[in-house]
Amino acid sequence: MRIKDHALSLCFAAAFVITLAAQSLAGLSVYNEEQLSHGGQPSGWLEFVTSSDFVVDVAENWQSEFLQFLLFIMATVWLVQRGSPESKKVGDEGLGTDEDQLVGEHARPDSPKWARARGWRRRIYSNSLALTMGAIFIASWLLQGLAGSVVYSSEQQQHGLPPVSFGEYLLTADFWNRTLQNWQSELLAVGCMVAFSIFLRQRGSSESKPVGAPHGLSAVESE
Repeated sequence: MRIKDHALSLCFAAAFVITLAAQSLAGLSVYNEEQLSHGGQPSGWLEFVTSSDFVVDVAENWQSEFLQFLLFIMATVWLVQRGSPESKKVGDEGLGTDEDQLVGEHARPDSPKWARARGWRRRIYSNSLALTMGAIFIASWLLQGLAGSVVYSSEQQQHGLPPVSFGEYLLTADFWNRTLQNWQSELLAVGCMVAFSIFLRQRGSSESKPVGAPHGLSAVESE
């Protein structure tokens, strides 16, 4: 394997690990300050990263990110935006033909095995990206709810109030405040990327049209 062939994935994987580690250290510092201010005992790093306080912060960001991509993947099947490189050409809405998608008898010799298959295997593989993104979104959202209910119950008990169950926590304003503040920011970012890329350029980026491409053409049309 040549590193250059996978530099984009490796770069973001490394950046993810570094920022997650940095978040854990910063979060531990804040957590211990709060513990000491309330007369509690400080925690070690391992204890903190396995605590609900850390997990809920991580999970609430993950679920919104994967929801963003899930919605964008599904929306771009049927919706288009003239002039955006993030969109198909106007008129290409929909699932496309088997010939367009290189499946079944139209598959190439080097096409994935399940693209040549028929029945349920092709249907699953044809939707595997959205299914995977959706599964990670649901798992991280549930994890956010579970960890959040533990943190919320702990705060309730500190104020002399009864703890809440997982189901009860999903109906609280705290859960939806955590959830919706992430959703709105992700949806704003995607919408801006779609709209800004109609008129703005970044030379050399696959996310941008060629610098001299007309505003009204998508990246595919301008090739």
